[in-house]
Amino acid sequence: MTALSILDLSPVAAGSTGTQALRNSLDLARMADKLGFVRYWVAEHHNMASIASSAPDIMIGQIAAATSRMRVGSGGVMLPNHAPLMVAERFKVLEALFPDRIDLGLGRAPGTDQMTSYALRRRQGISEEDDFLDRFNELMLLESRGFPAGHPFYNVRAMPADVALPPIYLLGSSDYSAQLAGQIGAAFAFAHHFATFPADTAMRLYRDSFRPSPSHDKPYAILGTHVVCADTDEKAERLAATVDLNIVRRAKGEMLPLASPEDALAFDYTPVDRARIAQNRTKLSVGSPKTVMEKLEPLIASTQADEVMVTTMIFDHEARKHSYELLAKAFGS
Repeated sequence: MTALSILDLSPVAAGSTGTQALRNSLDLARMADKLGFVRYWVAEHHNMASIASSAPDIMIGQIAAATSRMRVGSGGVMLPNHAPLMVAERFKVLEALFPDRIDLGLGRAPGTDQMTSYALRRRQGISEEDDFLDRFNELMLLESRGFPAGHPFYNVRAMPADVALPPIYLLGSSDYSAQLAGQIGAAFAFAHHFATFPADTAMRLYRDSFRPSPSHDKPYAILGTHVVCADTDEKAERLAATVDLNIVRRAKGEMLPLASPEDALAFDYTPVDRARIAQNRTKLSVGSPKTVMEKLEPLIASTQADEVMVTTMIFDHEARKHSYELLAKAFGS
């Protein structure tokens, strides 16, 4: 059976707090470790009231310390927001503390709005152009000590120097990201849950363009997808109402905490809202374990995914835990 993992954004529910959302992530991670999930990734987002996950490196350390078996990583560190040396050193520290359990997932986007992105980067010499490749190359040169003699960074070493960077994964949702991941020899995590590009085509492009690297000697493809699972289809549909309203609000620039199913079901949706919900439902698996697997299995087969990484953005923490419990059983974890 395909490996199963979790992508956690530490969702903030209406009436709750970001503090509680982060504690919920630790609680979910402990359960996931016991249930046999392969890895647990945390995201980087900024200035969003619905997401508490803003510092993945800190959360990775906390989660790795609270668990013992599964890999823990970033889904991802948004490289445009950070100096490559800082990324290298923080993940080397994590790797030193939790050897062979850390993943370094990198994203090309800032994970926030334009003004917040500026606030994150304003001391870094902001460029209007996509500088991901420049930053990635700098990260790799710091790791390999590949800067030539005379270069300003020739004597700069990422500490601790005796620890290698963890395996590198590139996050993406487009054909460009898929091919780039292959060309730099990274593993690839495709964000099917919000992508407009076909997942099966992206995975094929990734494998076709893959070149071995020190991080990975062969391609490895993770399918990221959104799932809401419950004991019955009816219960799952009720829980997924939160997702529907969240999609509508985000399309309008409203990054509010997640609404309860009751509030979401009572919301006065416009025809445009309902069209957005219907479009998002094509990328969302909702239902009992049987119903969810009937939707996931053809997707896994068409993409030939090595691993499925599930995110579940619903209101109730216990219902979210139960959704993952049911999935673990369905996947045979």
